[in-house]
Amino acid sequence: MENLENVKKEALHLLKELIRIPSLSKSEDKTADILQALLKEKTVDTHRKGNNIWAFHRDYDSSLPTVMLNSHHDTVKPNQGYTIDPYNPITKEGKLFGLGSNDAGGCLVSLLATFIYFLGRPLPVNLLFVASAEEEISGKGGMESLIPELPEMACAIVGEPTGMKMAVAEKGLMVVDATVKGKAGHAAREEGVNAIYEALDDLIAIKGFKFKKVSPFLGPNKVSATIIHAGSQHNVVPDQCTYTLDVRVTDAYSLEEALKELQQELKAELHPRSLRLNSSHIDEHHPMVRAGKSLQLETFGSPTLSDQALIPYPSVKIGPGDSARSHSPDEFIYIEEINQGISIYINLLETYFSILNQPKK
Repeated sequence: MENLENVKKEALHLLKELIRIPSLSKSEDKTADILQALLKEKTVDTHRKGNNIWAFHRDYDSSLPTVMLNSHHDTVKPNQGYTIDPYNPITKEGKLFGLGSNDAGGCLVSLLATFIYFLGRPLPVNLLFVASAEEEISGKGGMESLIPELPEMACAIVGEPTGMKMAVAEKGLMVVDATVKGKAGHAAREEGVNAIYEALDDLIAIKGFKFKKVSPFLGPNKVSATIIHAGSQHNVVPDQCTYTLDVRVTDAYSLEEALKELQQELKAELHPRSLRLNSSHIDEHHPMVRAGKSLQLETFGSPTLSDQALIPYPSVKIGPGDSARSHSPDEFIYIEEINQGISIYINLLETYFSILNQPKK
């Protein structure tokens, strides 16, 4: 059995190692190697698919429920605002700087430390650790490719920087390509139908658009026009205008329902790029939510997307760090946030286990 202080020290050392190695989405092979090697050092059997790593804390027992501890080890590209080397883990004033330190390295190493802490301890569940790839791009080689390989789960804890607040709901994402048709003509004469002007009606409608249903956890859906293209020559009336919509969908809607409601209000032909990234919501009476509330963890609905969207089982999102620091220049996480995160994860699971062991009424 591992000592708590030792697993905290190992977690910080591991995070520094991970920061040193570039792990952009689809290129996480070297960080996957490190994670797999560490688990093997702990005499844990590991599995790998692509750059995804997973392991059970003991031999899988099909008679027990499964709880997954998941975070991702890919990062976005470092932006132009960095004033330090993004791949040099610097500690200063209680902070650890480096690309991926906050999103989501701190969560990843904290969950792995929690998993290691429980090694050798008898548990009423199959505890499963998953380090997923391609989360930052919602890639098909990440969590989506893993789900068929894994058993059904009673619950998943998804590690993302939430300040250790517990997200019990998360908005889904639908990216929609819209096409408005006009008719070409010469710009100097009253010819044609200008597709840009036709699209203006849609854009004005989108600016003030309100979906009919509102989620008690996540509020209203949100739709934003983010890209627009039209025209090829200054003297030709464009016969087509395309624009892109970013649609954040709550648990009050399926993606298909949200698309249908939009289509009823817009002239454009709407074509969703994907209907994969669904919203999520866990029942307030679920044992994991009850465990969080008994520890007085604040619950909320998250507007940002994570691997929760691809997990078809009850899940909560919680982790050390601050979402506002994600993808920012000179990214950092407080070392104490990691230490506290590990302690809270352990307490959360122990409370969850005690709830599971309570006699059923």
